Parts: sequence; C-alpha cells; structure tokens
Amino acid sequence: MITGGQMRAARALLGIDQMALAKLAGLSLPTIQRMEASRGHVRGTVESLTKVVAGLERAGIELISENTTSHSGGRGVRLRADTADGEKIN
Repeated sequence: MITGGQMRAARALLGIDQMALAKLAGLSLPTIQRMEASRGHVRGTVESLTKVVAGLERAGIELISENTTSHSGGRGVRLRADTADGEKIN
C-alpha cells in the first residue's frame, strides 16, 4: 500500500508535479489529485495503484513499507514510528 504522503514525498524527491506523475503512471491528473488527497492509505483501484507504484519505481523511487529496511542503500525519507500517519505537526 502507498499513502498520499508517500506519493507527495516521491514527487518532491523527483522534482516533478502532479501532471508529470500522471503521465509517468498513465493516469489522469484528477486521479492523481484524488489519490494524493487521501488520508492514510491511498484510495483507488488496484490497477491505478499498481500504475503509480510502477511509474515511481521506473523513475528511481523505492517505496519503503512500515517496519522494513531499504536494501538499495540510497538516500531517502521516512516518518518516525512516533509520528501519526498523515497528521500535520504544528
């Protein structure tokens, strides 16, 4: 599963906007916008989620699930376990 926050962070790491991600995934801009607006895990069809993940991976993004280790050794960003998923910090 992927979260809206992971999608936004992945785009930031790649330096692309939502339109570029839509093209990369072969989806419409409104679909990407809805997916990124999801609180917690992204809502969408399995096909759409698969396309986004595949597009991000082709672009060089490694999505790291909770409690897993990154094996590629590249740079990355991860939320600490004590940070609520999707909750804004003031």
